[in-house]
Amino acid sequence: MIQLNKVQITDHLMMIRPKHFGYNAETAKSNAFQTEPEKTGESSETIREKAVAEFDNFVNLLREKGIRVTVVEDQNDPVTPDAVFPNNWVSFHQNGTAVTYPMQSESRRFERNETIIDQLAEKNEIHAVFNLDTYEDKGLFLEGTGSMILDRVNSIVYACLSPRTDLKVLEVFCKLLNYRKVVFHAVDSGRQPIYHTNVMMALGKSFVVICLESVLDAKERDTLKKYFFDTKKEVINITLDQMNAFAGNMLQVKSTGNVSYVVMSSQAYDSLRPDQIRHLERHTQILHAPIPTIETYGGGSVRCMMAEVFLPEK
Repeated sequence: MIQLNKVQITDHLMMIRPKHFGYNAETAKSNAFQTEPEKTGESSETIREKAVAEFDNFVNLLREKGIRVTVVEDQNDPVTPDAVFPNNWVSFHQNGTAVTYPMQSESRRFERNETIIDQLAEKNEIHAVFNLDTYEDKGLFLEGTGSMILDRVNSIVYACLSPRTDLKVLEVFCKLLNYRKVVFHAVDSGRQPIYHTNVMMALGKSFVVICLESVLDAKERDTLKKYFFDTKKEVINITLDQMNAFAGNMLQVKSTGNVSYVVMSSQAYDSLRPDQIRHLERHTQILHAPIPTIETYGGGSVRCMMAEVFLPEK
């Protein structure tokens, strides 16, 4: 394996342009952020068209800031309504490895696409592919960097356990990539387990955005705070209401000119208080894009749309 100076943020993203985006009743069972189209009256066709327009606008915004985006067109068949969220099925690492993950929803398992990995391998070094998807046969799941928040520099993985984030598979990931785990439990305003850690937490080079209110166990909260202190991350605490506006679903990236941005949705940005914005801007510039259709029906936001590529270039 290649050994390099570890970095936390990248200037290269892989994103899937959606072809069949829509409400997925199967994933909605464990994702309280999804809204049924029957409640809004929008047709499936209108939802798809709006999602594609939001995606294209978002990609253009990233590219205008000098962030490299590899856009892959969604496949015609099979139909994958959640393909716009590729960070759940694959991750690409600085040591030249790729990892594919076990998905709870059967419909989402069709998103895994070896062709995408092969396409990235044309210009980037991929020395090994670890396939964790075999754990689906055991009913065990770990949905990529949705389930896990990676402190890549300090080799720490943060994960709130849920039906989509299993401890056993997490331990396998940690062994394969030499991470140590920090696990905890987090709930939404209805006291239901939060389905993905990246809904309530985002980690940058020198800051962490987190909804500590969602972590009910005081000991777990104290453990998280200690890790953040020890790794020199300023804690920017958000409320449950802000979390519901996807303010925890951010990602810090950088341009090819080495300017860093924390990327979020416009809904998330609008939910932040002026003091929270000031704290973020001490660390990085803010970039936000409107994706209301994708958030409403997909139950995910901008971070879920961006699969980071840390692979070394050939």
